[in-house]
Amino acid sequence: MSGTSRDGIDAALLLTDGETRCEPKGFLSIGYEPDFQARLGEACARATELVRPGPDPLIDAVAAELAGLHTIAVHRLLAATGTPREDVALIGFHGHTIAHKPAPKSGNAGWTWQIGDAALLSTATRLPVIHDFRSADVAAGGQGAPLAPGYHRARSASLGRPIGVLNLGGVGNLTWFTDDAWGSFDTGPGNALIDDWVRQNGRGSYDKNGELAGSGSVAETILTAMLDLPWFDAPPPKSLDRDDFATTAARTLSPADGAATLTAFTAETVRLALGHVPPLARLLVTGGGRHNPVLMAMIEARTGVPTGPVEAVGWNGDALEAEAFAWLAVRSHQRLPLSWPETTGVPAPMTGGTRVG
Repeated sequence: MSGTSRDGIDAALLLTDGETRCEPKGFLSIGYEPDFQARLGEACARATELVRPGPDPLIDAVAAELAGLHTIAVHRLLAATGTPREDVALIGFHGHTIAHKPAPKSGNAGWTWQIGDAALLSTATRLPVIHDFRSADVAAGGQGAPLAPGYHRARSASLGRPIGVLNLGGVGNLTWFTDDAWGSFDTGPGNALIDDWVRQNGRGSYDKNGELAGSGSVAETILTAMLDLPWFDAPPPKSLDRDDFATTAARTLSPADGAATLTAFTAETVRLALGHVPPLARLLVTGGGRHNPVLMAMIEARTGVPTGPVEAVGWNGDALEAEAFAWLAVRSHQRLPLSWPETTGVPAPMTGGTRVG
């Protein structure tokens, strides 16, 4: 998994039947070098300007680099876990989303674009690869995201309800469960705006432990203006692109106050999201945002819902989304649904994915 934070690759090894059996067997993360992060960001910026996916020298080069980096991740994971290559059935290769424009946003036929040379990855690892998980859902009228909720449902089957699983990567998304219903949707920015602000102010690549935000004050007037967008009122399912929001509104603030205000923005978008779902007794948080104690405290304070990391129930929040795409790869191989009306708004349960190798 190469997530919207653009910080690196998460690779997980999973023993699964694509249904209820989900046994994590290993995990590692490989960070991107700054120069590759910059090229990846440029590819995303270029893709956002296009009407449709198409050939582009920069994007094609980054896609090949991604396959090479994922090959390294696969080899390192197998070595770290002592797993023979012959024991691996499939690689689930999400690639990297460089543009995501589902139909309700674009007003025309929707599209989504995940780059990464799956054929190159398959050749380099000598393993079959499942990729292109989102296109079928979008083509059928779904949002194409989020796709991890099915795995959240499988992993949380033994937990009490009602409960929510909140993923705070570059973009935030929520999966919620009651005893007889479930659903999911994107909530708004996760860590993306905070990370962008920290970089723009020369304070590193992210707000470690929320220290910058914790030293500042929230500009409530600016925060209120940022929340005044129709998207937040729109009913789910819904999804968004990592670059649908920018740090522009905070430009007049000090580095600390800007970080505090953008952190509060993420927390407030979670509060607004909870207004679209039944009352929840608990929020379990996965993704990098759970490492930010200031963000976690703001979410709990502003939503009034007890909030904690997924490690509280024995999950690995760094590995969870990579595990989800291993699970989805097996489901794709078996032609089982990857998305549902409750999760992406697709008209009927939809399989997806393309196999190479």
